Amino acid sequence: MKRLTVLSFALASVFAAAGASAATTLKYCSEGSPAGFDPGQFTAGTDFDASAETIYNRLVEFERGATKVIPGLAEKWSVSDDGLSYTFNLRKGVKFHSNESFKPTREFNADDVVFTFSRIVDKNHPYRKAYPTEFPYATDMGMDENITKVEKLDAYTVKFTLKNVDAAFIQNLAMSFASVHSAEYADSLLKAGKPTLINTAPIGTGPFVFKSYQKDAVIRYTANKDYWKKGEVKVDNLIFAITTDSTVRAQKLKSGECDIAFQTKPADTVVLKADPKINVMSQAGFNLGYLGYNVKHKPLDNVVVRRALDMAINKKAIIDAVYQGAGQPATNPMPPTQWSYNKNLKDAPYNPEMAKAMLAKAGVKDLSVTLWAMPVVRPYNPNGKQMAEMIQADWAKIGVKGVITTYEWGEYLKRAKAGEPDTILVGWTGDNGDPDNWLGTNLSCDAVGGNNYAQWCDKSFDSLVMAAKRTSDVKKRTEMYMKAQEIFKKELPWTTVAHSTVTVPMSKKVSNFKISPFGLMAFYGVSVK
Repeated sequence: MKRLTVLSFALASVFAAAGASAATTLKYCSEGSPAGFDPGQFTAGTDFDASAETIYNRLVEFERGATKVIPGLAEKWSVSDDGLSYTFNLRKGVKFHSNESFKPTREFNADDVVFTFSRIVDKNHPYRKAYPTEFPYATDMGMDENITKVEKLDAYTVKFTLKNVDAAFIQNLAMSFASVHSAEYADSLLKAGKPTLINTAPIGTGPFVFKSYQKDAVIRYTANKDYWKKGEVKVDNLIFAITTDSTVRAQKLKSGECDIAFQTKPADTVVLKADPKINVMSQAGFNLGYLGYNVKHKPLDNVVVRRALDMAINKKAIIDAVYQGAGQPATNPMPPTQWSYNKNLKDAPYNPEMAKAMLAKAGVKDLSVTLWAMPVVRPYNPNGKQMAEMIQADWAKIGVKGVITTYEWGEYLKRAKAGEPDTILVGWTGDNGDPDNWLGTNLSCDAVGGNNYAQWCDKSFDSLVMAAKRTSDVKKRTEMYMKAQEIFKKELPWTTVAHSTVTVPMSKKVSNFKISPFGLMAFYGVSVK
């Protein structure tokens, strides 16, 4: 009753402001609480959906529901002949949001771009010193080392200079972490001694204006009436109803408490498909669910032990039970639809007896490892708890004890990046369509301490991935990525489990929602009857 009272008050305020016109509200049942609203600090889709896809824009952006890069805050750009400098011509007339403590005195310009990226690449940047934080996505891809200069040529022109060629640089700038902040707002926060508000009271140029956040409960936004993409904001209010339980999300959707729900478990999806008021959209996912082995923890540093644990896992049984027809076996650290995928690689067969013998030969007995289970549903893993329990049972057959451990999602990822788990269930949805987004972001030496949850740094693998990134020759890049996948399969820092089908259930009152190939939830352009 209290939630309805608060919502009624919010809607009444909108009615008063809008006069006679009726306000429209889009209610989204999300899967978890964001760790914050400064996209550069995070790597999870939960964080990006609540910040980058609602509050912010980027210099270039992905076309909604597609992989094509289109102009964003930059109207156009050019690349030098040597591939080491990128010049962006910025869009004029773009306005930043306001909140109770900040009213912008100017429109978006080059200062905002310089501030955003200087803070990422310069550890001595004044704002970074005042608010010490890391930028894991940029670091995982080596962007903090590769961008040597971000300079303002004039009020609406910015130039990036790189140390080495980065074949995916433009695609990388379209990703959520590269969202552009207001330099004027940042300056005001510094002067007020409140720099952390950039993460909790966000200001952007995007389609929705942040209003409030109650952890584990609700996030509220209103439409940006001054949005530079005219006509793209179709609702007056956007509400994220944070609902971690898949079945509860399904119930809320059926009862009309939500208009769109984050991906539900297969069993819940079956129920929703039978409801005449519900539309369930689906498409093949550009994703991977996997079990990572922390190679810095003994005896997991021994590849023989990792292979034994891998061979003991009945992947087919897991895919049948957990994905229920919506998953395909995964062999490589990227999906088959990613160019440069190595089709020649094969999984070791499921063989618990051989696995037991391999452990004995390695001198390992009475092994106990922590087995981290995801607390949320993600497209690449619809039921982390069930998957962990099945792996635990498989390992018990070879005398290995898996101690299932979990935390709240933000804490889970934070602790995982610090290297706490022995083994961890997690996954990835591609962010830009480039192989480096899989092999570099998740498995490079730069990514240790970030998305490289296995803490795996193989120099031969790393040199291939780095070299591939520094040429624009697709044939050469493909050859190097193919060899890198061979090394991955030989060293086995992960057990690759499955690629899943992505489903998004929604009320039939919702129009023009598009599934992102990158697993993001974007609500601009979406309307509700």
